Amino acid sequence: MLGTAAIEVDATSIEVHPTDIRRVPQADKAYDLVEIETDRGTTICRYCEAEQARNGVVMVGGVGGGFDSPARGLYPRLAKDFLNHRISTLGVRYRHPTDLVESTIDTVLGIRYLESQGLSAIGLIGHSFGGAVAIQAAANNPAVRVVVAISTQAAGTEPVADLAGRAAVLLLHGNADPVLPPRYSEDVYRRAHEPRRLIVYDGAGHTLDEVAESLYVEVKAWILKHLPGTLV
Repeated sequence: MLGTAAIEVDATSIEVHPTDIRRVPQADKAYDLVEIETDRGTTICRYCEAEQARNGVVMVGGVGGGFDSPARGLYPRLAKDFLNHRISTLGVRYRHPTDLVESTIDTVLGIRYLESQGLSAIGLIGHSFGGAVAIQAAANNPAVRVVVAISTQAAGTEPVADLAGRAAVLLLHGNADPVLPPRYSEDVYRRAHEPRRLIVYDGAGHTLDEVAESLYVEVKAWILKHLPGTLV
């Protein structure tokens, strides 16, 4: 059992009480379903466990709330590739998409699940709304050492300044994004501390499908560089 989690989001402090955890193998799938039952509902995750893993990565999407991925399947591609680097991954499905507080709770529960599996350092990747969720979740857990925000929104990203000296921050955005302008990532970058990096892709839209290969290389390299003791 994960134990009570005290989570703070936008000056709102909440205690979450996990009551049950179920891991359900999926036939012909590379992942198991993990269901984390709490007093606020059940958070459902996809868990890809690497052999002898010491680190983990949690991946979250946007307001769609499912297991969606930007950049032409970035998340499942990373999940498969990270197995070779002894990094386990966990995709999180929000219980209440668009709700920053509840989505951060889901993500923090995912981090705590990876910690319960013996993983000591965690990376977070979030797309769009998920960029703010990843930053909020990172601020709630000192095990987070890397944050990647892709096409992030601005609202809810204020805690990025609190990650100073602990988490490396990578921001990626397209300058042709019709949903969220790249100035949002630029603003987060200004408030973040080193190590940090901002990449703005020319002609890329909100999901960055146009630069999927370049983005994949950048995200993977950032994660491998900044998760301690990673097998490269």
